[in-house]
Amino acid sequence: MARDERFVTRFMHATEKFQKVFGPADQGDPDAPVVHRHDAFEDASEAQLAHFEQRTDSDGHHYAVDKDQEPA
Repeated sequence: MARDERFVTRFMHATEKFQKVFGPADQGDPDAPVVHRHDAFEDASEAQLAHFEQRTDSDGHHYAVDKDQEPA
């Protein structure tokens, strides 16, 4: 148990030194909404994934089916 206490003590001293050098950690407003910005890569991914439909079997497993090549 003493070893764990020494580790925590050393860790806390290290974080205090980092705070003196870099300043306190930034904490934004937790009530502010998350803003998600799409970039070109995400737009291309969404375009590719638009051709698939997600389905779930009787066991609860999820899988994707290509909408353009569904079996007859």
